[in-house]
Amino acid sequence: RARRSAGASSAQDGGSPSRGQEDEFEDLGLRTHAVENALAEIIDALRTLMSHSIKSRRESNFPTRRAFLQRCAVATAGLIVLPRFSRASPSWSDGDPFSLGVASGTPSTDGFVLWTRLAPQPLSSDPDRPGGVRPDRYAIRYDIATDPNLHHIVRSGEAAADALFAYSAHVEIQGLAPGRPYWYRFTCGDAQSRIGKAATLPASDAPETKLTLGFVSCANYEHGYFGAYRHLAEEAPDLAVFLGDYIYEYIEKSPTKVRAHSDGVEATTLPLYRNRYAQYRTDPDLQRLHADVPCIVTWDDHEVQNDYADRWSQTFDDPEVFLRRRAAAYQAFYEHMPVRPSRSLPHGAAMRVHDRFTYGRLAEISLLDGRQYRSRAACYGPPDHGGNRNETDASCPELRVPSRSLLGDAQEKWLYDALAQSPARWNLIAQDVLMAQLRERTRDGDIQYWVDDWNGYPVARQRLISHLHAARVTNPVVLTGDIHSFWANDLKLDFDDAASPVVATELVGTSVSAHPPPYDLFLKFLPDNPHVRYFESRQRGYTTLDIDAKTITARFRALADVTDPATEVETLKSFVVEDGRPGVVASSS
Repeated sequence: RARRSAGASSAQDGGSPSRGQEDEFEDLGLRTHAVENALAEIIDALRTLMSHSIKSRRESNFPTRRAFLQRCAVATAGLIVLPRFSRASPSWSDGDPFSLGVASGTPSTDGFVLWTRLAPQPLSSDPDRPGGVRPDRYAIRYDIATDPNLHHIVRSGEAAADALFAYSAHVEIQGLAPGRPYWYRFTCGDAQSRIGKAATLPASDAPETKLTLGFVSCANYEHGYFGAYRHLAEEAPDLAVFLGDYIYEYIEKSPTKVRAHSDGVEATTLPLYRNRYAQYRTDPDLQRLHADVPCIVTWDDHEVQNDYADRWSQTFDDPEVFLRRRAAAYQAFYEHMPVRPSRSLPHGAAMRVHDRFTYGRLAEISLLDGRQYRSRAACYGPPDHGGNRNETDASCPELRVPSRSLLGDAQEKWLYDALAQSPARWNLIAQDVLMAQLRERTRDGDIQYWVDDWNGYPVARQRLISHLHAARVTNPVVLTGDIHSFWANDLKLDFDDAASPVVATELVGTSVSAHPPPYDLFLKFLPDNPHVRYFESRQRGYTTLDIDAKTITARFRALADVTDPATEVETLKSFVVEDGRPGVVASSS
């Protein structure tokens, strides 16, 4: 958006073992973890072997049959006899191993995922010792309680952490009571983490009561402090939704940047992406939000590279080369997020992040992946048709090609089926980029469209909105990030017809800290876009939603000064969406 800006090891938890069973379960957990890792290595090797063309087999870097078998042998080594944790009680004299904090997320009706990563030296420059951790296998104990002081512990266990996923731990918890909070803490050797809060989803038949959530996006470390995270944590919503650009991969050239990114270069490799996430995770406001509020998370582009689409980079890298970069970025994302290993364990350049979360009969959230499966940008090609551009229908007929998709065919079907079958009062679609049509009139009077959001995929957008209408999806509301500004939009069945019905509502949150699009320029676009009910790009912040059976109340929360770590916040504007009436209504609250 330059144009727009002025396993870790996992533990599957099912109950508390007796003291006499602990050794057996520890060995079983280690064996399971090793098998998972071995299978991942073998699958990755097979993917590599199968993805090369016959022509590429003549190249020196193509994996030979011998190399493939060697890789499988390495992957499966040690499955028969596995060592116990060789440093079960380490002493952390060189730093706090929980320097990156804790997090809970990906909730279900009977559990959630707990996350941490050992990193006594979080920005270690040694790629063989990520986080400054001595190479070894570590036992991380977790305790879960029904009270914030951890007096009433209901679940305990251990997760393994090793170098494969940078000593991160993803603990999948099951078997807890639905619809209630829990508190947890990690211990490793002589170190303990802070206490974090988690929560289970309400039962599927739970009555429609109330849900509060906040959504955030576009947190650029160099552009400012993360006061938005601190203030959102203070509001204590039930859920925080991260809509993408959790990190920024590039280095800001401006001398006015507030803070400097790690390593001084753009992140392109696994060690560089790891350090970038670690730097963000050391921010106290981000740590507080993750500790205090359960979350769900998807990505946008800057987790990998600006404006990338599937295997196509904005810099026209060879697709196979770019997929290796994407694989590194996806692995680093996994290593720092509370996502389920059973669903989201990365396999090379593939990692599932789209998911669904149901809050009783009140709300269902479809969390989308708008990057991994999308068609390449319309009229893509060197030297200057990568990302960061507009096109008209005349300059780029490919914009209207029906087969193009922002979500990919499989994810589209998954979403359409879920929406058609949802019994929820409110159907929230949490995703990364602007969905409403935005006509951008040039000085010559031409109408152009930004190719990187849904305006670059207009037929796919029409399919989705038509499906919402035809399937009579109840109260669809789209939650969006990416564009570094607040918007309230009516999503119409036909944006070019003033009499066309409003089908859904779109609420767009501003950036946590990233620079905004030019306010005066975008104001000039609004007369050609009457379905845009509100626009404001001059302030950074976040958005909160209060959801009950009758209304959703959205509040655009704006920071006073993103360059001040102690900045205050105020409500800039409020809107209400009423049950059975798509579109937004301004509110005085």
